[in-house]
Amino acid sequence: MATVEQMKLLALAPEGAGFSMTLEAPPAFAARPGQFAALLCGEKMLRRPISICDLTDNRLRLVFESKGEGTRWLSQRKEGERLDVLAPLGNGYHLPAGERPVLLIGGGVGAPPLYFALKETAAPCDVILGFRTAEGRYLTGDFSDLLTEKGQGGKLYIATDDGTMGEQGTVVPILRRLLPQKDWGAVLACGPKVMLRAVAALCKEAGVPCQVSLEERMGCCVGACLGCAVAVHGEKGVRYAHVCKDGPVFLGEEVVWDD
Repeated sequence: MATVEQMKLLALAPEGAGFSMTLEAPPAFAARPGQFAALLCGEKMLRRPISICDLTDNRLRLVFESKGEGTRWLSQRKEGERLDVLAPLGNGYHLPAGERPVLLIGGGVGAPPLYFALKETAAPCDVILGFRTAEGRYLTGDFSDLLTEKGQGGKLYIATDDGTMGEQGTVVPILRRLLPQKDWGAVLACGPKVMLRAVAALCKEAGVPCQVSLEERMGCCVGACLGCAVAVHGEKGVRYAHVCKDGPVFLGEEVVWDD
């Protein structure tokens, strides 16, 4: 259940093209991979939604880009300040309970919530991360360390548009190459819509269950407005769902991808 908390800022540091923020969460705070927090930025009326990257020993980690006035304000906070946080919000990933391997795919700032998913998934995992450039990467070292710590032989694949790190190109060719290699239990993805559309299509063709976390602009963050409405397939045809409340995670086959 989401609650408003005044969380103490424990640490704020650069992370790739953005920032990593660690907050002191209350003792009873709990969250699932794929859920998000909404932070009040100064006197702004609208909160800024940020995916939950990790939750360990009541330390909530958020990784975000400084793209607008609100996130720029967040990037200038000092340790010890208290921030107004509404969390956890939304429906997260449904992590497979079996032993079949899971493939995690993150694009850009879509990588952070998948770190939480990797940490909480008991099944062996491989990870594909895609970025524009090496300088714009997120959490590559964290993912590598966690895969090693899990000790299940999971591999990290990286693609960059300009070829400055890993393979040149997008995550799609890597996914196409990996799909036939294992009996995947699920693919979990988060990133830009064009990436998610391609991932969902490839998974559908291969018969692999796919969950996607959609990135949409949000107003209220709790389902009261229509700012993040997306078209999805329902039992009675196409309907509109709220990314903040019904998502942000949906089945890949559930989303109406045609704009």
